[in-house]
Amino acid sequence: MLAAAVTSSGTQARDSTSELKKQVMESERAFAATMKARDFDGFIRFIADEAIFFGAEGPLRGKRAIARGWRQFYDKPQAPFSWEPEEVEVLESGTLAYSGGPVYNAQGQRIGRFNSIWRLKAPGQWEVVFDRGSDFGPPQKK
Repeated sequence: MLAAAVTSSGTQARDSTSELKKQVMESERAFAATMKARDFDGFIRFIADEAIFFGAEGPLRGKRAIARGWRQFYDKPQAPFSWEPEEVEVLESGTLAYSGGPVYNAQGQRIGRFNSIWRLKAPGQWEVVFDRGSDFGPPQKK
């Protein structure tokens, strides 16, 4: 009976982590959709007040600095790049998560990878606290 209880609680933890991973995956997809939709205000809503986004010019610290630095990517009618999540992992505590995946140029060619850390803000609500692109190079086909 004790073994069944342990197995049952272990399965329960995995199920909740699985549900959290699904939430983060959906949040990342919605976050990425703001670029395609040219929805700058939507983009900003996903970012934590104290978030840090790493870029070529160094880190952007805080939501205001990120908004100033990223506004340029939303000003034109066509998105200059896009991204999509490939993987998500969530801590057993359910409070922090990682998402990562490819970044594509406007022509749909892979040009790099993004890596983001998400924090649980409220039940079912996740916000980005760290973001960094990496592995940027010549375009590759999807």
